[in-house]
Parts: sequence; structure tokens; C-alpha cells
Amino acid sequence: MSDWKHVIRLADLARGTVSVRLEPDAETLGKLAKELNLEALLAFSGKLTVRPWLDGAEILGRYSARVVQICGVTLDPFEEELEGEIALQVVPPGSPHALIESEGSEISLDLDAPDPPDVLESEEIDLAHYLVEQLVLDLDPFPRKPGVAFDYTPAVTEESPFAVLKTLKGDGE
Repeated sequence: MSDWKHVIRLADLARGTVSVRLEPDAETLGKLAKELNLEALLAFSGKLTVRPWLDGAEILGRYSARVVQICGVTLDPFEEELEGEIALQVVPPGSPHALIESEGSEISLDLDAPDPPDVLESEEIDLAHYLVEQLVLDLDPFPRKPGVAFDYTPAVTEESPFAVLKTLKGDGE
């Protein structure tokens, strides 16, 4: 994904909670917009708090973004403000708290249960990655300009089945 990173190590949390404010520069905003198939990403920032959780970390925070998308109905660009919350847990590889999936086993889903923690690839947490991931989850996959509605009514022609057969038969037969 993006070159934009803000990495903290799980070992850094031994000293206590870490709070950060992330805001990419203009060049990075342009790269992110291209990667996310946005017309433009005008602003993007987040405030995150990372604290120890079991043998991993809990990431909590908020983000705000101003994006320009193309309306799926009118094909006009439009600007939209997005705000969202981030709340997730991460654990290191090999953690006993990670969801273990064995091949061929069934997984039961409880929609009311909290999400299982993400399993990190190493002892590092890329906070910028999680911030961008949350933005992607909150983007509308079928964006519409405010006030625009999709209104399509196909042309209806009432023809009897015999009229259709007559056209297939042709003239003079």
C-alpha cells in the first residue's frame, strides 16, 4: 500500500500509553488519493491512542477526512467530509490470544461478539496503515452527490404475444 507509515513497537508500550496525531503532507495525500481511486484527498488526519492490551495493544481514536469522489449517477465530482472512530486490538505473531483457524474447520460467527484481534506480522504496529484502512472501510463504494437519486424507468411497450409473432413471421408469408 502506501509509503506513508508511522510505526511504533510493542516494546514502546512498556513505558505506558502512546498518543499520536497523524497528518500526511500534500504529496502523500495525492498518492493516497490515487491508491484509493479518489478524485482527490484534500485533508486527512487522525488522533490515536495506543495502550497495552494483553500481550499486544489496543488502538483507539478518531479520524477526519475531506475527499472528492465521482458521483455514480451524474459522473460529477463532489466533496464529502468523513469522520470516524477507530477501535481495534492487535497481538504479536504466535500470540495465544489470536484467533486460530485450522484448515477445514468451521468458524461460528457471533455478530454481537467483539472482533478478534488483528495478528501483526512483527512486533511493530503501523498506525498510518490502520488509519487508511478505516478510511477505506468508511468510503461509500457507490458514491452519490447529495440530493441526487437514481431514477430509471425502462420504456414499456405493451405488445401482445401475437403481435410479436407476426413480426417474426414477416410480410408476405
